[in-house]
Parts: sequence; structure tokens; C-alpha cells
Amino acid sequence: MIGFIGLGVMGGPMCRNIAVKHAGEVIAFDMNADAYALLQGTKARRAATLAEVAAQADVVFLSLPGGPQVERVCLAPGGLTDGPRRPAVIVDLSTTTVASARGTAERLAASGVAFADAPVARTRAAAQRGELSIMVGADEALYQRIEPLLRYIGSDVTRCGEVGCGQVVKLINNALVFENTVALAEMMVLGERAGVQPTVLLDAVSKGSGDSFVLRNHGRQAMLPREFPEKSFPPEYVLKDLGYVLELASQTGLAAHVAELAQRYYAAAASGGWGGRYFPSVIEIIDRGDGPAAAAPGQKGQVHG
Repeated sequence: MIGFIGLGVMGGPMCRNIAVKHAGEVIAFDMNADAYALLQGTKARRAATLAEVAAQADVVFLSLPGGPQVERVCLAPGGLTDGPRRPAVIVDLSTTTVASARGTAERLAASGVAFADAPVARTRAAAQRGELSIMVGADEALYQRIEPLLRYIGSDVTRCGEVGCGQVVKLINNALVFENTVALAEMMVLGERAGVQPTVLLDAVSKGSGDSFVLRNHGRQAMLPREFPEKSFPPEYVLKDLGYVLELASQTGLAAHVAELAQRYYAAAASGGWGGRYFPSVIEIIDRGDGPAAAAPGQKGQVHG
């Protein structure tokens, strides 16, 4: 039996795909009763507690907000390893710090539970289609065991190395997306102010070496129409991930200046009226001139040698 914990924006569609495609039973848990609506019409059963999932599931997937929640679900009283029966394997689809993933794996191993970090990338629409990219940190034997299950939710599944390496790759992936989004937003504003319509700009650049996933998705679908819905990936989530990136950079002795600058832009978006809205809303901050890199009075146009 497969267990699934966390039926949020990404977790709900992932659990639904597992419930539809897996030949065996599926049991799901979320603290929000409304979250189960997405599983209607599937064979997934609703669990009343984490203990109920632990008592029945052999492999448990997690899709949670971050490392502290993963640690609580796995290790705290009332969690997955607190009862007489424990899952054999826990697969974390969340984005956490590398240190959290490795620490959780070590503590679970002492209880006889195998752990893999398998954070996911791409959009909610990709999650609904079962076409996520999944970056896995696990030893080879465990990877071979869980890879067929991950294919229920992902079209691209990559073993990145031992435990924690999935988070390394996911954090780098996310940082590149967030940084690229800021860069594209800035150039879209520049192009429009210089007389080029944003639609023309994106069409032209998409045919050259400036093309990117961010341009084709966030640029066209959000920044071009200036539509930034709620209940999508907001700047607050961006700041969490960039905080993880900068923590890892500090631990490895890297001065990640581009990530630091992106962090400042998204902090401005979160505090500047776009909190809770889709993160490409950072273009509005740039368009208003409220970005953190704006020159101080009297400094515009200065060149420092």
C-alpha cells in the first residue's frame, strides 16, 4: 500500500495520479478536510491520523511546506515512526534544506526506515498531467525500488546522488528560475519603455539564444498579461527556497551574489503589495521602480571604476 501525506497545490494532483495509476491501495492524509475533494472518483482512502498511514502503508510519500514539517511528520510524537508499525520507505517530494534531508535520513535509518529526498519541479499543470521532473537523492538500491512509483507522477526522474543530492539539484533549479524571472521582467519593462511591445519582444527573443523556459511559461502566461493569481507559487515561497540556497552557499563557501539580489527583489514583492500572488508579479515591482537595486538619489547614471 502507498501512503500520501500533504494534499496541497502540488501534493493533491500527485496523490490523484498515484491513486489512478497504482495497482494497489492508496491511503492519504491532510489536515485540511477540503483537500480530499481532489481525490473523489479514485480509490484513495482518507486516513484520520498519521498513525493510521504508518500502520498500513509500506511506502509513504510526503508533499509538505518545508523541512520542519517533514521532520515533525517523520519523527515527532504521533508521527510516522512513533507507533509499533513503521513504513519501510519514506519518500519526501517537498523542497527542504540539504542538511534537513540528510539529518532526517540519518535519524530514520536508526529506526529501520529508508528515506529518499525526491523534490519535484515544473508547474501545477504538469503535476496534474503526471509530467513533473523529479530529482532523487537515494542509494542505488532504494532508487531502483521507488523509481517505478515516481513514474506515476513524473515524466523525468533523475537520480542525482546520495541522500540530499536531490535537494541540491532542486534548489539550484529553483534559483535559476527565480533569477531568470527577475532578469526577464527587467528586460520586458526596458523593451516596452524603449518602444517595443512586450508580445513582439517575447516572440523575437524566443527565436534566438535568449529563449528559456521562464520566457515561454512565466513570461508569456503571467508577465505578458500581468495576471498573478492567488493560490499559486507566491514570493513568500520563493524567499523560503532562496533562503535554502543561500544557506547551502554559505556552507560551501560560495558568495552567491545573484541569488542574494533575487532574494531582495522577491522580498520587495512580498512586502510591496504582491504577497500571496504568483511570483512573476516581481515585474510590477520593477515597473514601479521599487526594486532593491534602484539607485539612491543622485547616483543614477554614475559609473564606478
